[in-house]
Amino acid sequence: MERPKNRFLERLAKGLGSHQDKENIIAEYETHIDEILIESFDCQHEDDLMELIISRLGSPEEIAELWREELSVTPSNMKWLFILLNILFFGGGSLLTLAHNLYQWDWLSAIWGHLTAIPTIIAILYMFFWALLGYEIGKGFGHSGRRLLKKTFLLSLIPNILLMVLTVFRIIPHEWFEPLLTKQFIIACIIFTIILYPVSLLGYRWGKKASI
Repeated sequence: MERPKNRFLERLAKGLGSHQDKENIIAEYETHIDEILIESFDCQHEDDLMELIISRLGSPEEIAELWREELSVTPSNMKWLFILLNILFFGGGSLLTLAHNLYQWDWLSAIWGHLTAIPTIIAILYMFFWALLGYEIGKGFGHSGRRLLKKTFLLSLIPNILLMVLTVFRIIPHEWFEPLLTKQFIIACIIFTIILYPVSLLGYRWGKKASI
C-alpha cells in the first residue's frame, strides 16, 4: 500500500520543483493519502489505489500547477489587502458618523436610522469578513499561512482598538453614536472583538482543508 503513496508524492515533488513551501505541501498531502489508504484497507491492487487517490485529491501535476499559480499571490499582498479593507470599513463608517452629526440631510439621517436599527446584522456581516480573511489565507497559503493570519489579524485590529479607546475616553462624543452606544452594545462589541480571532482561525482551517 505504500508504493502508490510514494509514487504519488514523488510525482508531486517533481512537479513542485523548487517551490518555497514544498516540504509542507508534501507532508500535508502525505497525511491525506494515509487517511485514504486507511479507509481503503480492503483494496490491495496498486493501480486501483492510485486511481482512488487521484480521484480524491487530483493528479500530482494538477496539484503542483495550482500551488505554482498561488505563488503569484504573495503573503504581503494578501495581508495588506485585508488591512486596507478593514480600514475602508472603518473609514466609511467614520465619515458617515461625522457627516450625520455635522449635516442635517434627510437622506443621510434615513441611512443612519436604518443602519442603527440593525446592529446585530452588521456585526454578523463583520464577523463573516474575518472568517473570509482566515479562509482566503488558509486556502492560499496552507500550513504556512498560520503566522500570516496572526500578523494580518493584529494589524487589522488596530482601527477597532483605536475606535474603542477614543470612545471610552470620550475623545469622540458619545452623542455621535446615539442610539447605539448603550452598556449592552459596548459589552457586545467587546465580546465580538474577543471572538474575532477564533472566527478567523476557523475560517483558516476551512480554507486550508479546501486547498487540498
